[in-house]
Amino acid sequence: MLQRSQRSLNTLRYAGWAEGLSFLILLCIAMPLKYAFDMPKAVLIVGITHGFLFVLYLLSLAWVTLQHRWSIKRVFGAFIAAFIPFGPFVFDRRIRN
Repeated sequence: MLQRSQRSLNTLRYAGWAEGLSFLILLCIAMPLKYAFDMPKAVLIVGITHGFLFVLYLLSLAWVTLQHRWSIKRVFGAFIAAFIPFGPFVFDRRIRN
């Protein structure tokens, strides 16, 4: 059971890193390309990827919540972290410690 429980936590951590990185790429690379160099495809491609990773993060969060019986406060913190730049990285550090 411990191994399965740890796997769900690792899945959430990896999904959080991927989602956080895609969010930063969207904000720092794709959006400037769209508005400064008239390249809207950058936002389209990165935006779709980020959306997929965001849903994956939420599904992973639901899985971990059921496995570990997290409190509403902790789940809410993880959810809000996904909307803040660098938030998933900070939350990852909290669940790792």
